[in-house]
Amino acid sequence: MQRENSKFKQRSRASKDQRGVALITTLLLLMLLTGLTLAMAWSSRSDMLINGYYRNFRGSFYAADSGVNIMRQAMTPLFLPGGALYPTNFVVGTNPLPKKATEDAVMAAINGPYGAGTISGSGNGTSGKSWPGKYTGNITFTERSCSTNLGSTCTPFPANATTVNYTYAYTITATGTSLGAEKTNLVDSGLVMITASIPTPAQLNFAGYGMFIDQYNVCDGTTLVPGTITGPVFTNGSWNFGTGQYTFTDQLGQAGPTVGTSTGCPTGATTLPANVSAPQGFKPGQQKVKLPANSFNQQSAVLDGKGANPDGTPRSQPTSSDMNKVLKKIDKSAYPSGGASSGVFLPYTVDSSGKASFTGGGIMVEGNASVTLSPTATGKGQIYTITNGLPSVTTTITIDPVSNTTVVSSGSTTLNISGVPHQFDPTAGTDLGYDTMLYVDGNITSLSGPGQGKPAIQDGNALTITAANNVTITGDLLYKNEPVYGAPSNPATAAHPIDTLTGNDSGQALGIFTASGDIQLKNGQANGNLEIDASMATISAAGTGGLTNIGNQIQTLTIVGGRIQNNIKNINAVQRNVLFDQRFANDFAPPWFPSTGIAKGTNGANLNKPVVTRLQWLNQNNYF
Repeated sequence: MQRENSKFKQRSRASKDQRGVALITTLLLLMLLTGLTLAMAWSSRSDMLINGYYRNFRGSFYAADSGVNIMRQAMTPLFLPGGALYPTNFVVGTNPLPKKATEDAVMAAINGPYGAGTISGSGNGTSGKSWPGKYTGNITFTERSCSTNLGSTCTPFPANATTVNYTYAYTITATGTSLGAEKTNLVDSGLVMITASIPTPAQLNFAGYGMFIDQYNVCDGTTLVPGTITGPVFTNGSWNFGTGQYTFTDQLGQAGPTVGTSTGCPTGATTLPANVSAPQGFKPGQQKVKLPANSFNQQSAVLDGKGANPDGTPRSQPTSSDMNKVLKKIDKSAYPSGGASSGVFLPYTVDSSGKASFTGGGIMVEGNASVTLSPTATGKGQIYTITNGLPSVTTTITIDPVSNTTVVSSGSTTLNISGVPHQFDPTAGTDLGYDTMLYVDGNITSLSGPGQGKPAIQDGNALTITAANNVTITGDLLYKNEPVYGAPSNPATAAHPIDTLTGNDSGQALGIFTASGDIQLKNGQANGNLEIDASMATISAAGTGGLTNIGNQIQTLTIVGGRIQNNIKNINAVQRNVLFDQRFANDFAPPWFPSTGIAKGTNGANLNKPVVTRLQWLNQNNYF
């Protein structure tokens, strides 16, 4: 018993020695938990600071990157239709995008609006924003090179350039900022390439005049024949009026300051005499109309249907070698390489099976010839009856656009050719449709229809007849259906004002042209009247051609179309009326007809969409 009590006392003392251990342990654990908590809080705070900094930095980066993209993309619309740099007008010989003006315009258009901007995007669809930021930036834009299709630079700019290639260098610098102080600097450098396709400016066609006289001196002793003249009327000199009634339904203009009258010479008068009616106004002292050498080479047009170069200048005169490669006679023999003095030739090819196919713009006649025009009895065909050579040979050519065939006959020989003459745009090569050029490399000794009052020009046929020398008109040349009211051959004349459109426009048009001769009138019709439905031109730079009568006096001369002359000459007519074909006032003319030196409006330069190529993208910060 005494021993057991001793053991109990020993255990009791041991228990008392271990008191407070739990407290110490608890305190130690509490300290450890406190340290861990502090470490976690510090770590979280550090993460929040780092994430905030990263967020703000990324915000500044996206702001800068957005600024770069916006400024780069803002360049393109400037060169598109409606943009500040897209030319609304093109002036011949002027650079569509002049160097300094273009550079300054690009920098002003971008640096102004985009020099300071705000970028913000919608994040998860709530009202909050993600990546809020601002950017400031600028662009430098300089022309690196400019070249034309002629192989030249743009300084000085060549007048005949039809294509211009531009290369510009750009550098965009953008600095982005976010909510904090973080900034990102980005630099984007590259090239902008643009091509301008410049159409050859259209020129006012001489067919747009009811009457045009280049050289006419005031009080030179001659006077205009009285009558009615409709359509625009102009002379680079001064008009001279005699007795009788003159009526001009459209504007009457001249370059000279005075007009010749029966009482106003030798110096002329500044106002029109009482026997001249011009209700649309008289305008003296206007700028002269510049005469080009010729808008086309009509002989070349027979060969290829173009007659002009891609830059709009006339083709050079074709050589015998050129014609040998393209032209053939009815017997399929080629145009002689050494030249020809007579004969009728057409541009066509012959395949291995012997089939002939038309390839050019019309008919070539070598030597003097007489020509009779008439429509086919049925259908839409046009017949050309040509007599030339010694001894004379008659060749009949029937061109039918409906069946797309050309039939040539002479004596017992007949040649069928697939296809008909066509006109082609010299620049684009576009097929402009069925048109015919008849070129006589000599004099046309007689040109007429099949008889007085009988139609000569088929509906839907547009043709121009050109001679190297004189063209002599011996009888009526009438459209099958008159395009305007007022011509004696038109039975509805009395019910409609003269020269108004009848509604019979099928594209029929006749042009008669010589650059180096006269259009001579030698009327063989019994009643002395003569009607010519055509725009007639005897015009060229420094030319001397005119409309003149070499036969009997004409009682009434009626022209439905217009007369265009270098010089005023004696037409020996009692009465003369010019009824302007109003279709010619609306960008319509006989094919390959000469044009004035006056630009008909201005043409917009066609700029292609700029091609932007990035060559360098540089982040100037060291945060990555």
